Amino acid sequence: MKAAMRPLIALCLFTLPTFAAKEESVAQRLNEATDIFTEIMNAPDKSIPADLLNKAHCIVLVPALKSAAFIVGAKYGKGFLLCRKQSGIGWSAPAAVRIEGGSFGFQIGGSATDIVMLVMNQQGVDALLSSQYTLGGQAEVAGGPVGRASSAQTSGWMNAGILSYSRSRGIFAGISLQGSTLRQDLDDNQAMYGKRLDNKQIVTSNIRPPRAARKLLSELDRYSPRLAK
Repeated sequence: MKAAMRPLIALCLFTLPTFAAKEESVAQRLNEATDIFTEIMNAPDKSIPADLLNKAHCIVLVPALKSAAFIVGAKYGKGFLLCRKQSGIGWSAPAAVRIEGGSFGFQIGGSATDIVMLVMNQQGVDALLSSQYTLGGQAEVAGGPVGRASSAQTSGWMNAGILSYSRSRGIFAGISLQGSTLRQDLDDNQAMYGKRLDNKQIVTSNIRPPRAARKLLSELDRYSPRLAK
């Protein structure tokens, strides 16, 4: 039965970019990533805890991860990875990522979900800077806590390499993304920087960010200008 299902999974993943609607420009996705981050952080008592954001080494923002399902479910989305500068002050230019994954079960329908991931330690950073990473493989991934919590309340999550969140239909909550694949998107990197830079080159250098990323970087600096010790 499992072998018989493989062609359906492949078909679902192959057709998702088409289902995901017209291909948006990188600039549009950067604007959407900015909007979801700002809206989440402005939500009363439903934001990412400041203690966790301040200790995050990197952040991943994927606006409108698409999910399609007809017997076999699949996910597809494109977004951005940004990391702290080596000094710990300020954020790097954005690097493009795409997330893909499948799920089993009898389901019919479709939805779009915003995804946010906080990378909490160097192991998680190293995993996400590889060309392709299966979430939950090299670094532990856990659904993150929500709310303006203190250090005492969030300390239990500090051991996770990556904390993941979702927002769908106005509801913001921690989510498990175990088994989904995150990979760098060299085509979108070329669209932003004029050459096919890999993600490690972008986030570990002082490359100038694209104009469309200025607002996102400004918002990240506003809510978390430096890495907390």
